[in-house]
Parts: sequence; C-alpha cells; structure tokens
Amino acid sequence: MNEKEKLLLSLIEGNPFMSQQELSEMSGLSRSAVAGYISNLVKEGKILGRAYVLPGKKGVTCIGGANIDRKLQLQGEMLLETSNPAQTSQASGGVARNIAENLGRLGLNSCLLTVVGDDVEGNWIMDQTKNHVDVSASISLYQKTTGTYSAVLNNQGDLMFAIADMELYESVDIGFIEKKWGSIASSEMVVLDTNFSEEVLAYIIRRCQSEGIPLTIVPVSAPKIKKLPSSLEGVTWFICNKGEAEAYLDIKIDTEGDFFKAAKLITQKGAERVVITRGDQGLVYYTIFKEASAIVPPKVKVVDVTGAGDALVSGIIYGYIKGSDTDGACRIGVTCSSLTLQSAHTVSPSLTKCRLQQQFSRYY
Repeated sequence: MNEKEKLLLSLIEGNPFMSQQELSEMSGLSRSAVAGYISNLVKEGKILGRAYVLPGKKGVTCIGGANIDRKLQLQGEMLLETSNPAQTSQASGGVARNIAENLGRLGLNSCLLTVVGDDVEGNWIMDQTKNHVDVSASISLYQKTTGTYSAVLNNQGDLMFAIADMELYESVDIGFIEKKWGSIASSEMVVLDTNFSEEVLAYIIRRCQSEGIPLTIVPVSAPKIKKLPSSLEGVTWFICNKGEAEAYLDIKIDTEGDFFKAAKLITQKGAERVVITRGDQGLVYYTIFKEASAIVPPKVKVVDVTGAGDALVSGIIYGYIKGSDTDGACRIGVTCSSLTLQSAHTVSPSLTKCRLQQQFSRYY
C-alpha cells in the first residue's frame, strides 16, 4: 500500500460507515481519487466493499497443485522388461490440494487456489475436494489437461518411482495471482507448493513478506525445489525432505549432524522454522530462535506412504495456528503422518480433530 491508501485505511478502521465524500474531506484527497484508492484496497483484500468491511485473518489458503493421483502397487517383486501384476487405484491429489483437504478434515477453514483442466478429471477433482475445502478461488482452463501423478509402489507400499505431468501449471502467471490476491490477503497462513513457475513463486513469497502474511513452503520434489529463490525472507515454515534439502543447498546429507547443518543453512537464507523429514526416522527441525531437535515417529503398520508428507505439513500448520510451539507442532505433524501411513488413501478419511487428539495422547 502507498501512504494515501494507508491513510484511507486508517480512517475506515475508525469508522467503516464513512462516505467517500467524508473520506475526501478528512484526507484532503479528491472524491475521484478516494474512489480509485478504495477500489485498489478492495482488489488487494484490505477491505471487503461497503460498508467497508475489514477482513479478519481467517483460515489457510493453499496455493499449488491439484492432480489426479494414480497408484499402482505391485503384488510381488518388480521384474524388468515384462508385465507385473499390480493393483490400481485413483484419487484426488496434488500437494496443495492434499494439505487443504487435511486441514479441512481437522476443522480449519481452508481455501484452495489452483488450476485444473476443462475436462472430466478436473471436474471430478473439484467435486471431491469441495466437501472439505473452499474451491471458489480455483479455475478450470479451457482446452487444458488436468495434471496427473502416477506412482508405482512395491508390495510393501513404499514408493519406487513416480511420473508427473504438470504442464498445466505453466499457464499460471503473476496476473492470475494478482486477481486472486483478495482471497490470499485475509489468510492466517498461506501454503505454497512449487508447481508454479519461478516468477510466480518469487512474487508470492515477496508479497506475503511485504504484507506480513505467514507463509509455509512445501517444495514438492527435488527438481522443483530449484525454482525457489535463494532468499527465503518472509518464510515462516520451510518443510522438505532429505533429497529436496540436498538439491536446494547443493550438499550431501549423510549423518544426523548433516540434517541439522542443512536446516540451519536454510534458516540462514531467511526461513524462520525449517523441518527436514527423513522417512521412517522421523524429522529434524531448526529455527532462527535456536530451537533444534529430532522427533522419531511411532512404529505403525504402513499400508501406503503416499500423502504422508502432506499430512505431516498439515499437522504442523494446524498445531502452529492453534498455538503450539515448534516442537509441539512437529509432533502433531508426525501424528497426522502416522495416521495417514496406516490408510490406503492419500488423504485419510479417518483424520479428524478427535482422532488426532486420541492418537497424539497415545504417542506422546
């Protein structure tokens, strides 16, 4: 906001029912200038129309991918250059979408800002998601194909490899984000995955920083983490896995000490709180407040690993918004992840606030 917009906003905060003529007289600006500035403030989400309703920070806006997830789980050992028996399933996926649904299931207001294709798959994703998430900010793109993620799992349910078709997201530009900023501006937290372009990611990070909006970054994959800028100033949480941290920092992580070193290096780039996951060994975290620890997860029977990382992020955000400290938020995240590992679904249907509380008490 410029100084004149700040002045008008302060006057409106004092009396939301002031007319534009009164605002003109009190600010010394012409009425036409006031109208122009008010229009800008509405577009930016600083006020919500007449009688100039001031938005409260509410809910979490998740920006990024919403895909079709296809999972093929082998029924035996993988044999190359031949056909392998497998079980196939399909579900709504995408990191931002999964996190938004998890948060919705936990009782938080969540909004999804994404793009899908103007096709059967895109319509299906939105229909599946809107039961738990506000999808009104998302759009379908004409003559575009909805993103797909196809994962091949071994017979124990562990990921062997995955293939992603995400060309759709190259259609998202800064102009699209600007048009949707009113939805973003009123968020308690923004969650950003790295499916969009470097320019769009940098713009969202800078703008969240300038407007004081808490921001969580989830890199999605090692190749996509390289889209992020070198400066992470304004990032509240940065949550990644070992491979993503190695790719971002261009280092090798071998020992537990290496995990903490990597997390500290990321805080030195500007992130306040950094979490690096390490599979069945749990996670480590390091913060600019000199907090550091490792959390080992409970032993559970793993049905499917898909979506466990997204559940972890959701739990951390949920804990943070509810007032938990760093350690508590991370333990809530681990609990959500453990519940998801025991489900065949990418987003566990059994994930609720009540179930989370029960399992958290049992584990910790």
